[in-house]
Amino acid sequence: MKYRILNVSIYCKCLYRFILFALLPIFFYECKSDISGWKSIQMENDLISLQVVPAIGGRVLQYKLGDYEFFYVNKNLYEKSPPLSGLGEGNAWLNYGGDKVWLAPQGWDNDQQWPGPPDSTLDGQSYALEIINPNIIRLTSKEDHRSGVQLSRTIKLFDGTTRVSIDATMKNIDTKPRRWGIWDHTQFNAGNRHGEGYNQNFWAYSPLNKNSIFPNGYEVLHGLKNNISYKPDYNSSMMKVQYKYNVGKIGIDCSAGWIATINAEDGYVFVHRFEYEQYKPYPDNSSVTIWMNGLGKINAWGKIIQMPEHPKDNPFVLESEIISPYATIKPGQEYTFHYDWYSARIDQGLRIIDCNSFGVICEPLAVGIKGATLNITGKFGFFYDGTISISAKYKDGSPEKVLTSPIEISPLERLNLNLKIEGLTNLSDIETVSISLFDKKKKVIGDFTSTELTKD
Repeated sequence: MKYRILNVSIYCKCLYRFILFALLPIFFYECKSDISGWKSIQMENDLISLQVVPAIGGRVLQYKLGDYEFFYVNKNLYEKSPPLSGLGEGNAWLNYGGDKVWLAPQGWDNDQQWPGPPDSTLDGQSYALEIINPNIIRLTSKEDHRSGVQLSRTIKLFDGTTRVSIDATMKNIDTKPRRWGIWDHTQFNAGNRHGEGYNQNFWAYSPLNKNSIFPNGYEVLHGLKNNISYKPDYNSSMMKVQYKYNVGKIGIDCSAGWIATINAEDGYVFVHRFEYEQYKPYPDNSSVTIWMNGLGKINAWGKIIQMPEHPKDNPFVLESEIISPYATIKPGQEYTFHYDWYSARIDQGLRIIDCNSFGVICEPLAVGIKGATLNITGKFGFFYDGTISISAKYKDGSPEKVLTSPIEISPLERLNLNLKIEGLTNLSDIETVSISLFDKKKKVIGDFTSTELTKD
């Protein structure tokens, strides 16, 4: 794991670890990274890097897989130092982009709703930075007396994976109980990276709840109910949203606990994963919300707002948002919402049909017999560096048989299986075929997927 300061990589080993811990709190807060005008740090491993800017609302401004940048960043604010007020001219929201933590529900009717953005404290003010160890940092907001809470995030990276583990915590700093949900809010660049306009092959996927509280499986929160971006697939229980530059927002009571955002034009996928708590109430009854910048009207701040027509004022952005259940916390108490980020490469134009903590499935594992040949196919994206092993289990309880040599995998490379295995005996006795993951040290990570045998 590496930290980068002033474009210099520091490796924390032996004596350097002691020096790093003694000096990092000073160096990180006082030194600028490669983003002009902002004091920031970069956390990275061999796969991903995070650009963290404590001074602008504790944002993770960018997440990169290799050289690919996922998050939207407002370049118009690069050279502008954050004002002490945390707000722009006329108390406007300074939308820097990236990922940040807010409170839910959003609204303007009473003090049980969070009226941002803008929010001068939780979104606009600087966050304190703490270096816990070379892999972990913590960002802590100032105390916000309107909401009665103080927010913090503990962010952890791991070697050999694109996983980022995040614990978002709200602490009651008031003298009375407070009730909020924690809202992780991520803005993605939905612009066309190969020309002008928006990316017409930019999508979000999140499973629909078969026992949804919403009659259609989702609820339109802003914009037109017949927005052409919304493409629910009830056969596969999947909500699909295609970015069309039409303003809108939906809520989903996603019980599967994930949402994937995909640049299908270039084959990059970003995933939020979280635990859904079935018997707890959620703000807006939603564990996932999806917002799209675009043309049209919304109802906010107690009035009808016509969205700007020029992309300079209304950029190409899709927001993937996850929300915790409501938590009622007494004075001095804390509540923590845990979630993870992942990323991977997939083939251009593919969809997501399933996801777990090891990777995404674009086309399911399929295994069939044709004559004396075992055919294995499937299309996947993985969150780990390492290898996979493909094994067969037999109906009679015979020992599990490894079918192939280890196959290398990486989040930087898509994997499309099209294997033909010959020379096996008792093909018809095979019951299931499964894929298991191993890290580079050959340690088991887990079982990725499996399927029953079919005859072609």
